[in-house]
Amino acid sequence: MVAAVAGFTAVALGAFGAHALRDSLDTQMLQVYRTASLYHLVHAAVLLAIALWLQQGRISGWLKFSAWSFCTGIVLFSGSLYLLAVTGVSGLGAITPLGGLAFLAGWAGIFIHAVRSR
Repeated sequence: MVAAVAGFTAVALGAFGAHALRDSLDTQMLQVYRTASLYHLVHAAVLLAIALWLQQGRISGWLKFSAWSFCTGIVLFSGSLYLLAVTGVSGLGAITPLGGLAFLAGWAGIFIHAVRSR
């Protein structure tokens, strides 16, 4: 369910940015918004892959950790970039690296799961 919500919101926000914001944002802020949308959608797809692994009985604390890390990354990384692009509040950029670290932690969790599953 979380992967579906993440994917749905990624597509909806991406479409909103492409259509409703293209004339109101400058080129730089539109690119910031596109980056948010790309990372949001990619990690929504990875959340779906994790959900499928878990449904196949590959229950792993590391996969659960990765899922939570990706959710956190979507909120912090993509969320801060969406808000930065729309509001222009530059202080939001300080949150973005925390989301990036959450994404990295999620990928590290998948790696550890893979190594331990061998």
